[in-house]
Amino acid sequence: MHLKIALLEGDGIGPEVVQQSVKCLRAIEDLFGHSFQFTQAPVGARAIALHDNPLPQQTLDLCQQSDAILFGAIGSLEYDQDPNAKIRPEQGLLKLRKELALFANIRPIKMFSALSANSPIKESVVKGVDLVIFRELLGGSYFSEKTVSQDLRHATDLNEYSEGHISRIAHLAFKAAKKRKKKITLADKANVLETPRLWRRTVMGIAESYPDVQLDCQFIDNVTYQLVTDPKQFDVILTDNMFGDVLNNLGSVIIGSNAILPSASIGGENAMFEPVHGSYPQAAGKNVANPVASILSAVLLLQHFGLEEEADALMIAVIKSFQKKIVTPDILGSSDYGTDYVGDFIASNIEDADEVPTMNMENIGLGKSTII
Repeated sequence: MHLKIALLEGDGIGPEVVQQSVKCLRAIEDLFGHSFQFTQAPVGARAIALHDNPLPQQTLDLCQQSDAILFGAIGSLEYDQDPNAKIRPEQGLLKLRKELALFANIRPIKMFSALSANSPIKESVVKGVDLVIFRELLGGSYFSEKTVSQDLRHATDLNEYSEGHISRIAHLAFKAAKKRKKKITLADKANVLETPRLWRRTVMGIAESYPDVQLDCQFIDNVTYQLVTDPKQFDVILTDNMFGDVLNNLGSVIIGSNAILPSASIGGENAMFEPVHGSYPQAAGKNVANPVASILSAVLLLQHFGLEEEADALMIAVIKSFQKKIVTPDILGSSDYGTDYVGDFIASNIEDADEVPTMNMENIGLGKSTII
């Protein structure tokens, strides 16, 4: 298979972790006879410095002409500490999602057995956690009308949704649930807000078309509590843009790190794959950033194009790095391995999955049937 992949490395540790994913995809390319064409383009603070625009037109053009996007991270302390900045790096990511119509953000939250002791939550609670969060990505207050008074003492953010916004991601989530444990949880605030009531009405109507999938509607307050105290009860969680942003980060607590969680943002014609973590500018250039979330995002990329054997091979190499404790210092407490070493280890341990006898030693399916 030939794929054109846009590399939007972004800011902070973004370039370092994306390059480890490229190493791994190059190894997949060689082992399985594929052809991956990688092309870089600036985004975020780097793009502002070069073009005074967090998403230059040439970057957007490249993304639209590519089969997939590998995204690094976005954000800079310079802008984080300036609430009055008119142009911000994050605007580039929001515009990219909108222009490419990436309406569904899909984040698997999986506890690998070798890392269960890494969680701040009791091992008995988190062991075996395997769920996926479907977050609507183009509606809600992130994209709706915003106002601020001239004296900067009054502001509003409209939280706007249409039935169309909700139904397209709901169908995606239900289809994924059919191929998993046939259970879906809608997280909303329908007891006090009108927009979540629209969500609940719409999703309950769609559920009638999926009679083999159990729908459980819960208020977001309870979902956040249950996600920490009994996360294994969940399989597919469906929610809106803002609640999804919160739940995704809560998933990082379950795992014990946001540096190993991947994500996929999917639209009708485009797909972007990126680690959950931020740009972590304090660590940029120090060879300490954990590349696993970016590498697992490459696993999702392979799965998206139906390259299941290739995805399994890369996943097994990641699991091997966990088992042998070839990890960066943020995982399992003490390690002297850096970003490059971990990436090299994983890339060099990619083997044909059919030839690996220990393949079934752990449920390696990070996202099989997750991305439709």
